[in-house]
Amino acid sequence: MSADSTPEPGIPGEAGTTSGAAGGTGPRHRKQRGRHKGLLIAAWTAAGILVLGGTGVGYLYFKLNGNIKSVDIDQALGTNRPTKVDNGSENILVLGSDTRSGANKKLGGGADDGSARSDTAMIIHVYEGHKKASVVSIPRDTLIDRPACTDTKGVTHDAASDVMFNSAYSTGGAACAVKTVESISGVRMDHYLEVDFSGFEKLIDELGGVEVTTTKAIDDPDSHLNLKAGTHTLTGEQALGLVRTRHGVGDGSDLGRIQLQQAFIKALVEQVKHVGLFTSGTKLYDLANTATKAVTTDSDLGSLNSLMSFANGLKGISSANMNMVTMPVVYDPANPNRVIVAEAKAKQVWAALKNDLPIPKAATEGNATGEAAGVVTSS
Repeated sequence: MSADSTPEPGIPGEAGTTSGAAGGTGPRHRKQRGRHKGLLIAAWTAAGILVLGGTGVGYLYFKLNGNIKSVDIDQALGTNRPTKVDNGSENILVLGSDTRSGANKKLGGGADDGSARSDTAMIIHVYEGHKKASVVSIPRDTLIDRPACTDTKGVTHDAASDVMFNSAYSTGGAACAVKTVESISGVRMDHYLEVDFSGFEKLIDELGGVEVTTTKAIDDPDSHLNLKAGTHTLTGEQALGLVRTRHGVGDGSDLGRIQLQQAFIKALVEQVKHVGLFTSGTKLYDLANTATKAVTTDSDLGSLNSLMSFANGLKGISSANMNMVTMPVVYDPANPNRVIVAEAKAKQVWAALKNDLPIPKAATEGNATGEAAGVVTSS
């Protein structure tokens, strides 16, 4: 599946990724060390734990249940939120996090300062019937007005204007990230799912790697990635490098990195269907143990039973039925290293999600792009 295909209007979830003509052909972004994190979609995260509740192995079940970390988003945010739409659809905010400590310090470099960052953010909209989905990536470098929010420890954080989107998570964690996404979009997030990038690497290795094809060579020492053009079965380390790289492909921007991530996710979803998760008890347990340690969920998904039930409702979504786009943005005229929301087109995207409709093709055209479309495809 090519990373640059675009769905035709009227077909929710048809294959496609961010793209459009280059409305952002502006200056190249400054070179920064890419610290892009592992990312995960809900169905894949829970694939390995889908059937464990029925195995009768009580000890293993409770061990896995104890691995799951959860945060009470609803309690932190209260009632001042967009109205929940009861049309059979669901919206899940998926974040990738980097805590700069422990295993993450080794993978990402930098000081062990205990801080946390989230440079990967995606809204997954699951359509009524749970057979198709649209994924909207939110660029970390987007300048936004961040709303006041209260984190899960009860600490209130002031609103801020003209700040980067990913400052929401580093300021107030999961609750502030959800609050900011809901403020930008006007769309209620039904669930929250987070994975740290050391867990991402381990999960890919447990799956036996992911096969992708690169149409050109990628060489980025910052993300420890060196791939020749051709087909590769990526290890966890290589997969992490691919979703973090920004200097080896395209214009060196976060937008290009998003295009690579979206292509990788499609390959990952296809890979899960062919690794025989349910033919080996040991393989299933190892994957489940790694997955449950890697994720943090909202409190509604914070038990093994809830996560299994949720995943069971998503397992019918294939990569061909995932429409992947990026929130419409243009380069900031005052700072070529930042982007700003293309408001009119973004409103079309949010309206589509609210009404459980396909994202209009016009909303994905003419936006800033990272010039990395088609570099990575599913094999």
